Amino acid sequence: MRNNVGKGRDEDTMAAAGNGARRHIKSLPSKRGSPHVAAGRSTRGGVTGAQRAAKGRVSGEEIGTVPVGLRSIGVYYPETVITSREIAGWSGIPETVIREKFGIESKRKAGPEDTVSEMCTKAARNCLQGIIEPEAIDLLIYHGSEYRDYYVYNCSAQIQHKLGAVNAKTFELHNLCSSGPLALQLARSLMLVHSEIKNTLLVVGTRESDLVDYRNERARFMFNFADGAAACLLQRSCDRNEILATEMITDGSFATDVAVHAIGNVNYAQGFQLEPDFGLAEEAKAQGKKVSYYGLDVSDPVSMKERLDTLSLANFVKVIRGAAEKSGYNPYEIKFLAPIFMKRSILDHILAQFHMTPEQSFVLKSFGHVQSADAYISVYEGLKLGRIREGDLVIMLGAGTGYSWVATALKWGKC
Repeated sequence: MRNNVGKGRDEDTMAAAGNGARRHIKSLPSKRGSPHVAAGRSTRGGVTGAQRAAKGRVSGEEIGTVPVGLRSIGVYYPETVITSREIAGWSGIPETVIREKFGIESKRKAGPEDTVSEMCTKAARNCLQGIIEPEAIDLLIYHGSEYRDYYVYNCSAQIQHKLGAVNAKTFELHNLCSSGPLALQLARSLMLVHSEIKNTLLVVGTRESDLVDYRNERARFMFNFADGAAACLLQRSCDRNEILATEMITDGSFATDVAVHAIGNVNYAQGFQLEPDFGLAEEAKAQGKKVSYYGLDVSDPVSMKERLDTLSLANFVKVIRGAAEKSGYNPYEIKFLAPIFMKRSILDHILAQFHMTPEQSFVLKSFGHVQSADAYISVYEGLKLGRIREGDLVIMLGAGTGYSWVATALKWGKC
């Protein structure tokens, strides 16, 4: 099934497959071909621009004339839905608090068959549907959760194999939940420098909700963690939805606050035993045993919150402003903000700094926090609601423990 998305969006279409959990949004094919390189232009060593392009190398001048556009977004939402009432029951926190303070109405939970590589592959197929075949992908970057099918292995290569993207080079990028906007800029940069990369597929998947125990009060801020996947197709010389500039802030003082502390060489070297059950792990530690909880945890939630509260909102505003200004725009020209999961009051505060309304963004209250897929989902759902229009300046926003804040700007519609 194919439907136009939003009034005046003939160029943006949505296709739903199967039970409706798998979808993609795409733009019409570009009318502009590859950028013309003037033949015979004098270069160092007597190599022409055309010859340089043929070898996959381009000059700084040529790079500045080549747009990289976001051609399509595909998503995969697991079928199981967890409600705020269920979270309240498991955690002992009143449902009104889960809905109003935590900002969660519902979220998706992956089934046993929904491995990270499988969800990413499904999202990728939806992203590519009707545009290109997997064999046409030149580069595939996985930037999802580090908790994936196996520990210490190449998930990007497995996705490439499952998808049938036999010609794609692959690698992984990990910066936790801030990776989405960062991956857009990294891919863009590689595509500009290496002209042989025409099609890049970004994939992100997570099922980190496996690692959250609702009995663990230290992990309360992670009760919004949800499962799912998204994929994004970028194309060189695509004259629609051009990726512009990125701004990023990192504060490494938060680096070890949130982690699965049981996994890694620190505890391994000290001979700690793994315990997946939070309650049993706490009992064992109280007895002085060398046991480490195999789940997401916060070493000192009070300290982390105190430090984070003083700068997080300000840093969100800084990276949003920076991405717009680096792209040559006044921040007040931003028309749509695609955020990471955050409760409505925080999002409203950020929007107000740029004189924006709630209709110029999307609240992920019914999706939960899907790691670095959040901004993709926000754009995808925003398009369905007609909130992104031709010519809009769009900001894709991310943040991840560690702590990093990232924003990337896009000019939606024809360049």
